Amino acid sequence: MATTNIWQQFKVLTLEGVRVVATITANNGNGTSQTTLRDGSVITVKRRSVNVGEKAFILDGEIKGTAPNLAQYEVEV
Repeated sequence: MATTNIWQQFKVLTLEGVRVVATITANNGNGTSQTTLRDGSVITVKRRSVNVGEKAFILDGEIKGTAPNLAQYEVEV
């Protein structure tokens, strides 16, 4: 039975979890990659599907694909 709750319908469209863009700094030999986040933090994530030096979308500690290399701006409100 389909739900008529609009919030539940919206939640199905969105991915849950933590999403970040990181730069790949090393592809480890065990199926993981080392990445650097925008704040300088270094984390190890699953998969090696993105080349070193490229940016990647990270979802819950796993590489989901290549991210575009766009300019970063910080705005204080």
